[in-house]
Amino acid sequence: MFCPKFVDHVVLRIADVGRTERFYNALLGEPKERIPGSVLYAVGDTLLFFTLSEKSEPEQFEKEDIGLNHLAFGVRTLEELREIGAQLNAAGIAHSGIGMCRYENVEFIWLDDPDGIRVEFYRRPEGSGASA
Repeated sequence: MFCPKFVDHVVLRIADVGRTERFYNALLGEPKERIPGSVLYAVGDTLLFFTLSEKSEPEQFEKEDIGLNHLAFGVRTLEELREIGAQLNAAGIAHSGIGMCRYENVEFIWLDDPDGIRVEFYRRPEGSGASA
């Protein structure tokens, strides 16, 4: 059986492109592309598209509903995670601070984006492979 080797892209609906771009610029740097109603970031080989919701009054994201619970970006070391915490602090973005995953003995930081989408920075040491 053939299995995909990577996630090509993820599309997330948002309420305000400018607000989302300002937030994700602080996390991911400058976007790869901007087009009206959309902004695109590259994270490794994966593309993240943030596109305007077509609803006139989009609802706030609820991570416990069916569908996406959170989006996790990987880092390899505790030092990288500390750097992200400092970067978030410098940008004035509220976050959890470094915590421990309840499923694995691994550190992470979580925060919510302007639309309420949960975002994590999760430490996965080199060579540990994919896990649940």
